[in-house]
Amino acid sequence: MFDNFYGFTGRPFQLTPDPAFYFESLTHRKALSYLGYGLAQGEGFIVITGEVGAGKSTLVAHLMATIDRNRLTAAQIVTSRLDSGELVHVVAQAFGLSVPGQDKASALGAIEKFLHDEARAGRRCLLVVDESQNLALGALEELRMLSNFQLGSHPLLQILLLGQPEFRDSLQGHPGLEQLRQRVIAAHHLDAMEPGEMEPYIMHRLRLVGWNGNPTFDARVFDELYTATAGVPRRINQIVNRLLILGAVEQRQHLDGVMLAQVLAELTADGGLQIAPAPGQPTPATAVAQGLTLPPTQAAAAPTAPAQFAAEGLTQLQAALAQRDSQIAELQQAVIELANQGDTSNLEGADAAHKAAIEVMQERLAKLESRLIEQDRTIRHTLTMLIEWIERDEAQRVAA
Repeated sequence: MFDNFYGFTGRPFQLTPDPAFYFESLTHRKALSYLGYGLAQGEGFIVITGEVGAGKSTLVAHLMATIDRNRLTAAQIVTSRLDSGELVHVVAQAFGLSVPGQDKASALGAIEKFLHDEARAGRRCLLVVDESQNLALGALEELRMLSNFQLGSHPLLQILLLGQPEFRDSLQGHPGLEQLRQRVIAAHHLDAMEPGEMEPYIMHRLRLVGWNGNPTFDARVFDELYTATAGVPRRINQIVNRLLILGAVEQRQHLDGVMLAQVLAELTADGGLQIAPAPGQPTPATAVAQGLTLPPTQAAAAPTAPAQFAAEGLTQLQAALAQRDSQIAELQQAVIELANQGDTSNLEGADAAHKAAIEVMQERLAKLESRLIEQDRTIRHTLTMLIEWIERDEAQRVAA
């Protein structure tokens, strides 16, 4: 719905990976460098890990969209908990091979023949294994054995492993994976985006769907988004998508912190908010807002959620009222200046300069009135949230 209201040609913050929306953050640039180095070696394993929603699948989708299919044949599998025999058949299917029967030997033979045929045709083969943390030890060992296929001294299959942080931990520490570790020629952990990358990321995705300046964002929205998402792209997409929906429903062309707070509250209430703190050290306020458990030393200092939200809402309300008072004073001054220009009901008798001055003042009045209407909406939103927080706090006290 918001794509029509804002004139977008598509959905800029969909949750499914789309290489068209690839954004090269610092950590993604590093990952691509490791991928490029690893692919140039043409052998062994490349390992990319990262938190859920960090952009691993989008990175690979971007890679798959840019590779030269005349030189590299790539297949991708998303693993569940497969044993070694099941994995071999899944790999065969990923490369488009039809294997009669269910025996492992036939599948291995079909894969080896396919790899030899591709090598003779001048093509290397890449297998991308997503969700590698789900693989059993035997399945990982089977992948290592697949990487042993050679034509003369040339390896036939290179494997890219994608996984969550626990896969990196297992790979680094499990004694049964020593031989696999020795085959890893490049590895990178995909971190979250930096705070300064929030605004460029959001604007990048908006421009790809025809954004022309509508909507605009308060500068603080980007800072608060980073606090709420810890810079994880999928969480950013989830929240900004809801923020745009709210903006369309309320026909808002400017999205502010009050609206973002409303979206965060709604997502938290319906259980749809997937938020994690920045690595290592959430602040008490952030932890309270996200429902996290704090260490005892921090928990004692953290305010209750309603009190925290009410304090922030009161600050926002005071700022909004002060801004409105300033705009009213500016509007009053503009009215006085317009009156001094003369009677606006009979412009025909005025000279060109006089007409121009009056038209400028009228345009100024119109803009000020529009800003006041917008400010009134902001104040109403803030008051509504304050009332809800106060009522929720009161209900909790009564229940206690």
